[in-house]
Amino acid sequence: MDPTRTEGVLTPELLNRLEQLCTILAPNPLRSFSQGSGPDVLRQAEILITGWGCPAIGRDILELAPKLKLIAHAAGTVKGFLSPDVLDAGITVTHAAEANAVPVAEFTLAAIIFANKQVFRLRDIYCSDRNRNRTFPLTSQPVGNFKRTIGIVGASRIGRRVIDLLEPFDFRIVLHDPYVSAREAAALGAESVSLDGLMRLSDVVSIHAPALPSTQGMIDRRHLALMRDGATLINTARGIIVNQDDLIDELRTGRIDAIIDVTYPEVPEASSALYDLPNVFLTPHIAGAIGNERERLGEFIVEEIERFVRGLPLRSAITASALETMA
Repeated sequence: MDPTRTEGVLTPELLNRLEQLCTILAPNPLRSFSQGSGPDVLRQAEILITGWGCPAIGRDILELAPKLKLIAHAAGTVKGFLSPDVLDAGITVTHAAEANAVPVAEFTLAAIIFANKQVFRLRDIYCSDRNRNRTFPLTSQPVGNFKRTIGIVGASRIGRRVIDLLEPFDFRIVLHDPYVSAREAAALGAESVSLDGLMRLSDVVSIHAPALPSTQGMIDRRHLALMRDGATLINTARGIIVNQDDLIDELRTGRIDAIIDVTYPEVPEASSALYDLPNVFLTPHIAGAIGNERERLGEFIVEEIERFVRGLPLRSAITASALETMA
């Protein structure tokens, strides 16, 4: 893992827990599998903890690690670096995506509540005027969270967690996921609808679908045009799921708002309108685990390793079929 991106994941306390079960060959993250101490460590390793910035692991790396039994990824998705060859070789893989889902869902809940209250718009007007002459009349407008309709695109682990967090509120929750039946959606606490239906019905549309070839650009100009005037689009999933040019065009009309944590490309060009549009709240991919939230990732992975060493079932083992459709 990249030490500069994973600071705080494995605290001294968590490393001490690992030492009760395992021999830690290298307490500091490897920067390379093929250079320095990498090859020697891999020759001995039975468990490999990975994280953000991990180099690709394929057949060539497996040849350097003849004893490897478990890869425990102390972050979210493994798709960026893990070859299917690893699972084909019988190596168990687990990840901390469940732990990373917690702060994303919390961020989304806060975004939904703030969007319906028009918090950002009212803040801007208040700070611009430095009085309440314009904001006070707006508080009598149809803003707020009572009986709003929230559309969830994708019953992923994050999407499901968001639905759970929304349960105590007076919301109507609609869900679009082609792999979830109406009965399954009802069991989650949502109504199953088409994507078009969700875009029409929702006061807030929150995206939680995985980035797959089938989902790239799945929300385009036509879908955005279906959104209600004054509705908000939230994206904490992947920027590539929304056609960004179409989104900017729609946002320029001022008809809808957006809270965007992910974009495509990952960092928009300096000239992008997303930085300047008053109806856009843009954040630098911070919905996932940052700061002290990273320790939750390390804690989850240490618990997974404890289960593995003791022969217990893992909570988040990845199968070959799941690798194809996961985020």
